[in-house]
Amino acid sequence: MLPRCRTADEPFVIPPFDVQVSDVEGFMDELQAFQSIFHDCFARSEARAHCLDYMVGQYSPLARKSIEPMALAVEGSRIRSLQRLLSETVWDEEQMRWNYHQLVADALGEPDGVLMFDASGFVKKGKDSAGVARQYCGTLGKVENCQVGVFAGYASRQGYALVDKHLFLPEVWLTEAYAARRARCQVPAEVTFRTKPQLAAAMLHTIVHEGLLPFKYVVADCLYGNSPDFLDAVDACVGVTTVVAIPSETRCWLQRPRTEDRTYLDKGEERAKRVVVAPHSAPCAVAAVAASLPVSSWYQRTVSEGTKGPIASAFARQRVTLCKEGLPERTGWLVIKRTVGVEPTYAYYISNAPASTPLRTLVWLSGVRWAVEIV
Repeated sequence: MLPRCRTADEPFVIPPFDVQVSDVEGFMDELQAFQSIFHDCFARSEARAHCLDYMVGQYSPLARKSIEPMALAVEGSRIRSLQRLLSETVWDEEQMRWNYHQLVADALGEPDGVLMFDASGFVKKGKDSAGVARQYCGTLGKVENCQVGVFAGYASRQGYALVDKHLFLPEVWLTEAYAARRARCQVPAEVTFRTKPQLAAAMLHTIVHEGLLPFKYVVADCLYGNSPDFLDAVDACVGVTTVVAIPSETRCWLQRPRTEDRTYLDKGEERAKRVVVAPHSAPCAVAAVAASLPVSSWYQRTVSEGTKGPIASAFARQRVTLCKEGLPERTGWLVIKRTVGVEPTYAYYISNAPASTPLRTLVWLSGVRWAVEIV
């Protein structure tokens, strides 16, 4: 059973995913109906049939779901056919995404839906898959040989689903030393290095431009909260509220400092530089802001159901202006979550929510990101 948000007057509750045996009766008929939605993405009927065989293999109880065991287990399938599906068949990925988003919008779409962004790693033993490198793998909690993908999820009171993905290519993969690997993996020549937050920002832009998925909120972890690229992409979405985690060392001002442009000579040329006028008002870490808040600023809320009962945390918020390269940047809510206990732990979030937003809404948003981690 997944956690259920219990914040008072929350916008909505994401239903837990609780599948019973009776829920999967007639699964093959449903799978065929689902796959038929994407028939217009394939140029040939053979490719459509092979795609269905591949999907059946992925849903089978096989312990090892590589091409050969799946082809042998699925009636009427052939090893070479499935290999060609993945290595040679071309399908319209943009149309496939559009069809899928239309399906998600019809089944789950709500005006106050939530978009969630997160990265996940997949352990790989070999070196031949695109993007494989020694990098942090979140599923293991350590650096390991793996692939990493950036994912977008969608949630509403109707349920939740993944809606987009992008493979992260480590910077080394775009160097000349990896040219042969890129060729073997058929990495398009026009691909350039993009950080995980930049990939998430691109997916957000695509979803907004497409206009199929209705949403009002965006949530993500501190990798994205520490990225101006991602925050700028969210700010460009008119009327969208975000609550994004940030690191404890993130610096900010409680009052936005005054700045001015000052000129100086650089190799004989006059240049201008923006500086903070009052140097004594140095920015401080958000952890220091949390430590300075009085007891009256904290509100305890029951945020989810655990295996041993309700889980409570204390929350506070403070208007702050973030610091970027020594200068004031965006102003918003700093939301602070503190566990209840003798040795509390803290989590920090930045939100672009309007000043009138109730604390309960920010508390609720800080806890809804769990859905993207299990879909």
